[in-house]
Amino acid sequence: MEEIEVPQYFICPISLQIMNDPVTAITGITYDRESIEQWLFNNKNSTCPVSKQLLPRDSDLTPNHTLRRLIQAWCTQNASLGIVRIPTPKPPLNTLQVLKLLKHLHHHKTFVQLELLAVENDRNKKCLLEAEVPRAMIIFIINCYRNNHIQKGLQEALSILQFVKIPKKEWPLLVKDHDQIMDSLAWILCREGLENSVAVKSHALLLLKKIINKGDTCHVLERLKPEFFETMVKILRHGVTQQGTSAALHVLLSASSSTRNRIMMVEAGVVHEVVEIEMGAPEKRVTELTLAILFHLCCCANGRAKFLSHEGAIAVVTERILKVSAAVDDRAVFVLAMVAKFSGTKVVLQEMLKAGSMAKLCMVLQADRAKYLKDKAMEILKEHSELWSDSPCFPRSSFCAYVPY
Repeated sequence: MEEIEVPQYFICPISLQIMNDPVTAITGITYDRESIEQWLFNNKNSTCPVSKQLLPRDSDLTPNHTLRRLIQAWCTQNASLGIVRIPTPKPPLNTLQVLKLLKHLHHHKTFVQLELLAVENDRNKKCLLEAEVPRAMIIFIINCYRNNHIQKGLQEALSILQFVKIPKKEWPLLVKDHDQIMDSLAWILCREGLENSVAVKSHALLLLKKIINKGDTCHVLERLKPEFFETMVKILRHGVTQQGTSAALHVLLSASSSTRNRIMMVEAGVVHEVVEIEMGAPEKRVTELTLAILFHLCCCANGRAKFLSHEGAIAVVTERILKVSAAVDDRAVFVLAMVAKFSGTKVVLQEMLKAGSMAKLCMVLQADRAKYLKDKAMEILKEHSELWSDSPCFPRSSFCAYVPY
């Protein structure tokens, strides 16, 4: 087959392929639109790949129509050699087009169009953000809640809020202006019979996580109600997607930093559900979240009581030590420390012995772990060695290796 010589100026400097949609940056260099947008948005670069000059992500990319027509003509001339003519690209989305779409939110197809635009590329996401589409979606979700009616478009609205990245500095004001969004999301989570229920609730949980992580955390967390935690318990019990469950645990972990919330979480049954999740041997990140939540909830007497009321709690926390990560070891040892110190009845201490807690604590002393954690393990062992030492389950040799007995 005859070798085809492609004119050099038809080639994108980034992809080294013939350009489908040539655009010229403010530096005067022409690139294929997809390649330069990926360079700027996905790879988060701020310089021109060729000239190395400053190229802000919000700078204009001007379509090079003349070059595109030349490429198309050349493709047509070389069609007999197997060259496929590049199609004329559709004009890029602009803010005015989005604003026109927002006038038709009473049609379900408008939400579908907006979601497709959000998925298509980063340029569209930027355009949707400039047109304040996220704010419009939040208002729509709140209106569903106020009217106590699930409208067509809810799933797409939640999905759009995942795709369009709202700058972190804008979240606090957005939540403050629409302070019913938390109640609205909790309402969605407790609804039965939703179409595509798992997907809708997973999106709602991911949005909750974003609001708590990026919004005014104190303002959001101090407004949570008992019903919110009861809903979260139902979500954990009945399950959603893995991503949704992880988001729910993130939300609960953030909430558990407050004493007020800890009390409500314990009363709602969070301790039991978190232990149940952990007994299912989840992935590493989920275990880190569940142990961190248990640590916070075991800081209060009722939390420890609920923990001890689950027959598998001590055993599963003990089993995780030195099996998952240093973060899990930290939380697990401190959970056992609080249980032994503040709720350490003879029955509880015997249960810890049978579950192998003492053996694991002795292993911590021998492991490559931080000094403070070894000190905490030693503190537990010393404090209760008198009771435990009479048992055949007590790891006497390991203990004596570190403390003269």
